[in-house]
Amino acid sequence: MIAQVPEDGTHLPLMEEFYTIQGEGFNTGKAAYFIRLGGCDVGCHWCDVKESWDASLHPLTSADTIVQHAMQYPAKTIVVTGGEPLIYNLNYLTAHMKEHGITTFIETSGAYPLSGHWDWICLSPKKFKAPVPSIAKQAHELKVIVFNKSDFAWAEQHAQMVAPDCKLYLQPEWSKAKEVTPLIIDYVMAHPKWEISLQTHKYLNIP
Repeated sequence: MIAQVPEDGTHLPLMEEFYTIQGEGFNTGKAAYFIRLGGCDVGCHWCDVKESWDASLHPLTSADTIVQHAMQYPAKTIVVTGGEPLIYNLNYLTAHMKEHGITTFIETSGAYPLSGHWDWICLSPKKFKAPVPSIAKQAHELKVIVFNKSDFAWAEQHAQMVAPDCKLYLQPEWSKAKEVTPLIIDYVMAHPKWEISLQTHKYLNIP
């Protein structure tokens, strides 16, 4: 469900916020402050944060407060994720981050138009709701979750949508990792424009 929030983005449904190590994709291993917003209508059946889907369960929180919390930690990098964060207007939140010298990352399915000011855009498209084509052109990273063999052809379709310098990643869906990781290894060796992304935070038991 999508929450009724101010259109100016001054308040957002905050599910959780925490300081950790980025576990996936290009920025793996970097310390970052994660902001997880509630609300998603993409509905991936293998989603590991289904509790984020219903935005009404998560309190509307001042964007100013979110930035203040983030400023308490050494790494001045914020990852905004969800749910699907682009359901909401993120211009206000990211403008205030930039005022404080914060580097801004977003992880999105791309199902909604881009808002906000971003240093890194990770596009992780889902089959259940197609990404907005304009976001694909702006993505720095395309991260495709591989659940079965058919996902390789689907990944290639999206690789044609992104810019030539966009980083391309294939990531095994966690519950199917033992089955699909060998397939991904073979695919990347045969198609070296792709790289492998792993959920290293799960292997290392990092929240």
